[in-house]
Amino acid sequence: MRNLDVTALRSFVAVAQSGGVTRAAGFLNLTQSAVSMQLKRLEDMLGLKLLDRSGRGVSLTPEGAQLLTYAQRMVELNDEAYGKLTEKKWEGEIVLGVPVDIVYPVIPRVLQQMGRTHPRVKVQLVSSFTKELKADFARGAIDVILTTEPGIGPEGETLLEVPLRWVGAPDGQACKGRPLRVAFCRYCGFREDALRRLDAAGWAWELAVDSESDRTIEASVSADLAVTASLEGHIAPYLSHVDHGILPDLGTQQINLYAGKAKGAIIDALCDYIRQGIAAV
Repeated sequence: MRNLDVTALRSFVAVAQSGGVTRAAGFLNLTQSAVSMQLKRLEDMLGLKLLDRSGRGVSLTPEGAQLLTYAQRMVELNDEAYGKLTEKKWEGEIVLGVPVDIVYPVIPRVLQQMGRTHPRVKVQLVSSFTKELKADFARGAIDVILTTEPGIGPEGETLLEVPLRWVGAPDGQACKGRPLRVAFCRYCGFREDALRRLDAAGWAWELAVDSESDRTIEASVSADLAVTASLEGHIAPYLSHVDHGILPDLGTQQINLYAGKAKGAIIDALCDYIRQGIAAV
């Protein structure tokens, strides 16, 4: 029997999740050539073609798709065993800040992985708005933050660029009203840019709901009383994206990662899980 290399399997999983060698190399903090070499070694050992590189991106062959499930389990088991055996080195507390609209689906999985591989590390989750998270991070109150913003600040790392979309009730009519009734939290980072784009397009609008509560905004929008803006793929199941072309385009937002340096390897482990989770979205 021959043994599969966990390092090569980790690179294979990263490429499969991110859809490309270059992006996977960034998540793994390796060079592109190193990742490519590991993939080739894995394919040569199995005598199988695992990745289809004929298209614009990288996709899995049927054999690669079959291997992926095993590879994910083997990498996770490796990390869990290592964390358990070295847990005395991995202890402490990390404060993680995440905007409420991108907590799902990635962060619960990240917390689960940290709990399994670093059982002596306490991860405290803080959910707030990007502006507040950046202020808390700057004064050292939070160790790691994710943000949603149109650009990126110093020492930040962009993990994903996501379209910002208008959101309304399923089959709702609020998006067709004139003036357009909109609903935003007072501290929502999308509010200012969305209203500016409506003004630039000469679109009449009125603020139907002005609240500090995301739940109030969601309730009003789901009742078809107004529309709001949210990242594509991050809306509640009882809401729906407004069809393209009905309202002015909102451009894109970046999901950025900012990490402090004070807690070293524990921070690095948390950030790696976040990168892998975002890559899989």
